[in-house]
Amino acid sequence: MLRKLLAVSVGALALATAGPAAAGAQADRCTGKDIVQTAKAAGSFKTLTSLLDQAGLAQTLEGRGPFTVFAPTDKAFSKVPQATLDALASDKEQLRSVLLYHVANRELTAAKVAKRRSIKTLNGQRVGVRIRDGNVFVGGARVVKPDVTACNGVIHVINKVLIPR
Repeated sequence: MLRKLLAVSVGALALATAGPAAAGAQADRCTGKDIVQTAKAAGSFKTLTSLLDQAGLAQTLEGRGPFTVFAPTDKAFSKVPQATLDALASDKEQLRSVLLYHVANRELTAAKVAKRRSIKTLNGQRVGVRIRDGNVFVGGARVVKPDVTACNGVIHVINKVLIPR
């Protein structure tokens, strides 16, 4: 924890003395694969990454973070009616709201997720967390693969698309 605090303090001092242009570039990148690169490399999140690009959110999730993404697989997206996907594709704000409902603005490992009753998402709403028969469910979706690490956060693979109320 102290090492992380010192690294953040040193990084903040370097950004403050480097000027605004350098600060923006430095703060937006991390070393290693970020969340979007990690999702693309996995090969099972083509729909999610395409929708992130379409909504203008890929750049956000390529940024500094840390983020937690509850990432529906392509198979999960295939369960969503085509009419719903088409409606989201034609309404960028609604699409952004749905996608941001899958993201928390902090890094929550599976152990931390399991200790919570709900998690505040970037769309402003909370998503419920339940443990049933040893499985973790977030917003009714089962976490099928936890703790996929990226340099700017963590991905938890889920089996269902979360739709905010």
